[in-house]
Amino acid sequence: MRFSPATDLPAISAGLLAGGVGYASSFAIAIYGLKGVGASDAQAATGLMVLSVVMALVGIGLSVKLRMPVGVAFSPLGVALLATVPALPGGFSDAIGAFLVAGALVLACGMVPALGRLITAIPHPVANAMLAGILFKMCLAPVVALATIPAQAVPVVVAWAVVLVWRRIWAMPAALVVTLLVMAIDPATGPAPALAVPGLAPIAPTLSLQSLVDIALPLFLVAMASQNIPGLAVLNANGYHPSAAMIFRWLGWGSLAVAPFGGPGVNLTAITAAICAGPDASPDPGRRWLAAVVAGLLYIGLGLGAAVLVGVLTAAPPMLIQALAGLALTGALVAALRAALTGAGRHDAALVTFLVASSGVSFLGIGAAFWGLVAGGALWLATGWRGPRS
Repeated sequence: MRFSPATDLPAISAGLLAGGVGYASSFAIAIYGLKGVGASDAQAATGLMVLSVVMALVGIGLSVKLRMPVGVAFSPLGVALLATVPALPGGFSDAIGAFLVAGALVLACGMVPALGRLITAIPHPVANAMLAGILFKMCLAPVVALATIPAQAVPVVVAWAVVLVWRRIWAMPAALVVTLLVMAIDPATGPAPALAVPGLAPIAPTLSLQSLVDIALPLFLVAMASQNIPGLAVLNANGYHPSAAMIFRWLGWGSLAVAPFGGPGVNLTAITAAICAGPDASPDPGRRWLAAVVAGLLYIGLGLGAAVLVGVLTAAPPMLIQALAGLALTGALVAALRAALTGAGRHDAALVTFLVASSGVSFLGIGAAFWGLVAGGALWLATGWRGPRS
């Protein structure tokens, strides 16, 4: 295999861009989500380190095997879901059990294609409305931060907004850099806790009804609806047609491998997928797979530094990290709302799903995301059965 600067240098730069932007945009969300389900700083660092390395290896393996730019990452929307879950009876061990179940369901989609078709049969407006409900409260965090810690939040939000007007893809990296600068000059920010290289001892899983319903099933649905299926669509749109079943098997095995260490799942990229698969990555479609390989190698390097990044960001005021995570999810919220409320008919079902999922209330120990899906799905079926009425 010969190196060609004309075709391979754009692929290398696209891979660096996709890996760097993807990681910078999602890392704060991952910390917030893992700590939300009971992970300590050390456990969050371990989960992110193992997750980064394994998802990189899965992406590199698929890209080399298929000669396609198969981008693999964790789901920022999936880890955002974790931050909305009520306290689990078994703590982080319950979350580990839920991660294993979610990974097994992805693997099952690869083993039993009919299951994958069943998931795609869930009405897209209802699924996207549930996702929007999950994201809504988190996207309010920047507004709350501006009112409660304006000295720290204003520079971060302004940097994000200014760069967003110029080029959206750089908005979150800019916000992250300004966050680190604010922490460095703010005397109220404490020193970053010293974290050694994370240990690799797996955590014994437990499973409760709450973790199954509040984490495992929604995490699986969000990963499929917002990452895996859109990721395949991006590949198809750029002329690549891999076997969906084979992709799901690789992702499922990867998710099962990272779950005992605190990793919430391995998925196809959706946000940065087009960077590696599009024509800007290389004029030669047969060489764009190199971009995904480069992104994977960068993920490995960043993952090995997860302890340092967790230590630095956890020294910041929690409200500032929540605001950073909320800024990272605004684009996803816009996309979910647009998908939920566009199209013909039955908007009421999507609206009910959104309202219930965003309410934050729980019933029978089960969180709002599940009940939103149930309520909206029931209304969708009822209105479809009765037919449209004026």
